[in-house]
Amino acid sequence: MTDDDRIRLLLLDALDAQRRHVLAAIDGLSDAQLRSAVLPSGWSPIGLVRHLTLGGERYWLHTVMAGEPLDYWPADRPELDDGRPADWRVEAHEATDAVVQEYRDAIARSDEIVAALDLRAAPRRPEPEWPAERFPDLAAVLLHVILDAATHAGHLDATRELLDGRQHLVL
Repeated sequence: MTDDDRIRLLLLDALDAQRRHVLAAIDGLSDAQLRSAVLPSGWSPIGLVRHLTLGGERYWLHTVMAGEPLDYWPADRPELDDGRPADWRVEAHEATDAVVQEYRDAIARSDEIVAALDLRAAPRRPEPEWPAERFPDLAAVLLHVILDAATHAGHLDATRELLDGRQHLVL
């Protein structure tokens, strides 16, 4: 196994672990619990899943790395967003199971994109204001997505414990 293969495997295993952690953290929650904001910042577990779908998987891997259009990004609606970015919004008419399926679908597309790219592949659609060294390649982007997903998985752990007492790590 080459060093690149080993690094790719480590990054993809870490990303997959965080994705599974997120899905496990919301598994078994009712629709009402998924829509509940239990922390003072006001986000809901299903809103966090929407953010990981749009602001994580789709933005970083589909748009930045693969160059796909950003036409999925929701318009800001301050009356609905409570000060959060629009990619956290799940409207009342949207089914929570559909939002979770969108996350799973985004993951599947991300996996296709990552499989087709070398770790040194440059982003096809970087943001113009990024310094060249900030996200120079797929490896750096994957690390960013892993850290974001891991951070939010921890947020979901705390939220889940507040909602129903379930603990991911029993200390």
